[in-house]
Amino acid sequence: MTLSSDFFSRIIGALGLGVGGGYLGDFIAGSLKTAPEPYIVVFALLGVLTGLILTPYVTVRPMRGLRLRLISMPPERLAAIVVGLFLGLVGAALFSLPLALLPAPFRHILPLVAAVIFCYLGVLILTMRQHDLKSFMANFRPIAQGESVTEVEEDFILLDTSVIIDGRIHDISTTGFLRGVLLIPSFVLQELQYIADSADPMRRNRGRRGLEVLRMLQEEANIVTRITDMDVSEVREVDSKLVSLARHLHCPIMTTDYNLNRVAEIQGVTVLNVNDLANSVKAAYLPGEELRVKIIQEGRESGQGVGYLEDGTMVVVEDAQRLLERTLDVTVTKVLQTSAGRMIFAKP
Repeated sequence: MTLSSDFFSRIIGALGLGVGGGYLGDFIAGSLKTAPEPYIVVFALLGVLTGLILTPYVTVRPMRGLRLRLISMPPERLAAIVVGLFLGLVGAALFSLPLALLPAPFRHILPLVAAVIFCYLGVLILTMRQHDLKSFMANFRPIAQGESVTEVEEDFILLDTSVIIDGRIHDISTTGFLRGVLLIPSFVLQELQYIADSADPMRRNRGRRGLEVLRMLQEEANIVTRITDMDVSEVREVDSKLVSLARHLHCPIMTTDYNLNRVAEIQGVTVLNVNDLANSVKAAYLPGEELRVKIIQEGRESGQGVGYLEDGTMVVVEDAQRLLERTLDVTVTKVLQTSAGRMIFAKP
């Protein structure tokens, strides 16, 4: 649909409603037994004006919205709707046979009511069980040469811009812990290209790093990475598009963005946060264990010294402010898990 379709729909609507308005004005003038010409002209002009204004809103634009919705709809959901309508019509046809034997007007009304109810129930049930339908249809799909059975049914993981720029997704994927297809929407790729073309050197380097990570992901033989043109036209922001697309596909989002994490969880979308994964795989320390750490800076409180373990965990050591640039054996006194990561308190 283009702008010309709006224009032609307005012209056709104006002509049709103009003619209809003229007939309506002639009918009203005949009822009032007055001269028809003023009524015909007034109602024809009202019809033309109404057609010019309202025709696209009841013809072209609903069809455009339906087309965009069908484009962004997951294939299994579309198949569930079609199969649900078909089964509903079959059930309504069978149920209409005894209804046709009823006396009028029931035999004329009840078959239509039955068709509406059966179609609604068919679509509702099939869309609620669309993943079961997908699994059932996968059993009848022929497996191509060189394709394994596990590739027939795919699980998607949506990647957002932050996790691609972060780069750790490549290292995680090569370990084999991720099972599924890494899906990069085209609007995420466009945002990466926009960042890579930024005038700010820092943003430009981050964007180019993200594009390089994508290239490495696509070159890995054991990682399935795809770029999809699926979009969600109802929203404009990339994060909102990702959440809506994840809800359509019933798949998780992998990210390092805290705000996206919270918004997705509120809307019931599963989030795979790389930062949470990094914190969870760090070595666990209990009070009383001994560590060896180098004091590199002063702490926030008086007398504290701060060091870091090899995995980046911060260690706050009491009475170590005077021991800067020295490596100490310390004893863990408390372990604190924060949103920024894990923090260990210790004493010499």
